[in-house]
Amino acid sequence: MQGKTNQRALFTLTTVFFFWGFIAAGNSVFLGFCKEYFLLDQFQSQLIEFAFYGAYFIGALMLFIFSSIARTDIMNKWGLKNGIVYGLILSAFGAGAMIMAVTGAETGDSSAFGFVLGSLFIVGLGFSLQQTAANPFALLLGEPKTGSHRLNLAGGVNSLGTTIGPIIVTLILFGTAANANISIKEEIAAGNLTLAKVQYLYMAVGGLFLAAAALFFFFKKLPDGKADSEFHGAKKAMTSLLTITVLLVVIFFFVFIQYLGLGEGEKLSAASEMSILWLSLGGLVAIVGGLLLSNMMANKSKEGWGAMQYPQLVLGMLAIFTYVGVEVSIQSNLGALLKLPDFGEMTDSQIAPYISMYWGGLMIGRWTGAIAVFNPSNGMKKVLMVLVPYIALGVVLSLNFISGFEVKHLFVFAICVVVQIAGFFIGKDKPAPTLKIFGLLGVLAMIVGLSTTGDISIFAFLSGGLFCSIMWPSIFALSLNGLGKFTSQGSAFLVMMILGGAIIPPLQGKLGDIIGMHSSYIVCALCFAYLAFFAWIVNKKYLTAEKV
Repeated sequence: MQGKTNQRALFTLTTVFFFWGFIAAGNSVFLGFCKEYFLLDQFQSQLIEFAFYGAYFIGALMLFIFSSIARTDIMNKWGLKNGIVYGLILSAFGAGAMIMAVTGAETGDSSAFGFVLGSLFIVGLGFSLQQTAANPFALLLGEPKTGSHRLNLAGGVNSLGTTIGPIIVTLILFGTAANANISIKEEIAAGNLTLAKVQYLYMAVGGLFLAAAALFFFFKKLPDGKADSEFHGAKKAMTSLLTITVLLVVIFFFVFIQYLGLGEGEKLSAASEMSILWLSLGGLVAIVGGLLLSNMMANKSKEGWGAMQYPQLVLGMLAIFTYVGVEVSIQSNLGALLKLPDFGEMTDSQIAPYISMYWGGLMIGRWTGAIAVFNPSNGMKKVLMVLVPYIALGVVLSLNFISGFEVKHLFVFAICVVVQIAGFFIGKDKPAPTLKIFGLLGVLAMIVGLSTTGDISIFAFLSGGLFCSIMWPSIFALSLNGLGKFTSQGSAFLVMMILGGAIIPPLQGKLGDIIGMHSSYIVCALCFAYLAFFAWIVNKKYLTAEKV
């Protein structure tokens, strides 16, 4: 579809972006609950992120394999609209599986936790289908040149979901913010926090998935998104991705067996802790090394490699992997950090506003990045670039206040927003310089956080959300530049790399178990450093004549 943006269709589409954010951020609170209820260490609790984001990779990979076997793009054959509907139904099935998984589960029941992970995996598989369909669907709803702005708008709605998610999940588990001084452990011991509340949560979530599926199915003004585009196979790329997958399965099999035979409350030996850390690093090496080796082989002979023959795409796959990894890792380990004496010794429910503010930082940036969708004049655009971030900040603070949480201590975040606004003006709405600037700001924020304690450190780490906010569309634009007929395939490969949310958080979690949670944020600093490097190297060496 060319010309004017189909706004009704776009606003309908944003509902699925909202769900992604709500569940992803809500998992950060659910993670803390599972840690206490099932008696887990930090690494084990991070398996929630491992299952959820790992499903994105498996789902996208399976779709690519089946398309290769059928010699046709299955998603295009279904239609993007139907792809979203199928994904929502699959996620609803996962919500139903969660309800059954926790039925009758007792404290410390590791088998029940395994079923919880399986249920989240199914939800993630559904999200993988939705993600694969929804991003190109947004591009169909107007002029191609404004496609990235529509993605920013959808991303802003996604971030509204991430902002609300921790608040709603906390209120469901604890009842009201008045219980903020009660820990999850105390609530479980008192019998006030049961798995019945988890069941109620997923009953509601499953119902919303089905309602959204019905909305998409019966809304006749939505385009079907079908295309008869030529399918381009990539047997060597598929073999490479399957090899990486097998290596990861083997590596994490040896990780999981380290926990076999442990009694209730029993901790791993120091040797086992180090073994898990090195195995997790091995998984990271398998991904990074496998992709770089694949590109090196493709440079010698391009046949059979498809989109993976392009260095900017492979580097972009690693960038998406790193971006999603750092975005998830900062917040999923935040709860453990804020429980430390140097960071306030907060209870689980007191942590919720901070998690909400972190995800709110992403909303602030994405709302700002979406301004161009509405085609303001240059002068008005500059005004809105200053005004919109503080409107978004006000929304985040208001949501927390209405929910009964104390927000005065969060006002200092307004200073961090100033830094982000400056980054937007310096970047001049161009993906490469904007990504480089925000990557460097992320490195600086992590260094400040690592070098300090208390509020300064907390808000430095929280500002990571501000600097992650516009990275997704920037990485996509830089990675797909110059791919021509392989653009669609390259997009699918990028979606696979949401896998970073499954690998990097557990790696940081295990490092935190060994050297301390505060020091473990060095992982996040290194991630931001790579993202800045990616923007620099791609802009310097691989962009086509019309610089992005």
